[in-house]
Amino acid sequence: MQAGSSPGARAQGGDLVFVEHYVMCGKCEWCHLGPYRHCENTDWRFNPDAVRYGYTSAEKPPHLWGGFGQYIYLPWNAVLHLVPKGRHTGIGGDLVTPMANGVEWSLFDGGLVYNSTVLIQGPGQQGLSQTLVCKQAGASLIIVTGTTKDGARMQVAKTLGADHVIDVQKEDPLARIMEVTNGKGVDLVLDCTAGAGTSPVLLGVDALKRKGGTIVIQEKWRNSQNFPIAKVTVKYITIKSARGHSYKACELALQQLASHRFPLEKVTTHTFGLQDVDLAIRSVGGKACQT
Repeated sequence: MQAGSSPGARAQGGDLVFVEHYVMCGKCEWCHLGPYRHCENTDWRFNPDAVRYGYTSAEKPPHLWGGFGQYIYLPWNAVLHLVPKGRHTGIGGDLVTPMANGVEWSLFDGGLVYNSTVLIQGPGQQGLSQTLVCKQAGASLIIVTGTTKDGARMQVAKTLGADHVIDVQKEDPLARIMEVTNGKGVDLVLDCTAGAGTSPVLLGVDALKRKGGTIVIQEKWRNSQNFPIAKVTVKYITIKSARGHSYKACELALQQLASHRFPLEKVTTHTFGLQDVDLAIRSVGGKACQT
């Protein structure tokens, strides 16, 4: 099977590989152009028969489309990446996707460059991965926001490179952002929140610098009413949508995981066996193990 990590590399028996959740068709315009994550064969939002690991029903033959099992079915068009030999011990595929998204959203979509200032909203695995990527890329100021229950994660964010962390339930986040940026605001906003509604997007619009900032958002605010389009226009804001990751982003993520440059073991707090999948899912939702 074809795999990445070096030109022409092929996975051999016993090699550790990372399987992307996209299952492209390999024939459409998107696949030929490169961004196969947009291929309709794997886009479950528009195609009820789409194939995507973690999304496709187990009722669809050959039924092995999830990650919570000892075996998985890999068709010819599955996208594999060889995991570098120097990977962090104990750090597996659970971090590759958020790290790849971190590369895609902050560098490729957000356009973060050396000396950029950035606001990262939400200190989950995605937000922490963004923090690391932005630090690695040379951001001069990284601000991470979260809620009171995110206290431990906020400390991890500081360990990974955040210059300031803000508890939005204890402080006025906009006032604090303006304080630490000397009233200028930030160059880039990355919304990595979950279940926070539209407030992070509205805060991001206000927190961006006077003109020319970029905000990368997710789809959760698609039905928002009274969106401040006039303010977006006056501030000359660029809005980018976060839609997965590219092959290159995955390769860079795997290299970062193998670099040993950051204490990535702090991002993952618990490890569960297959027999404890239900406990693991409830823990992510804050209903079992607490971080």
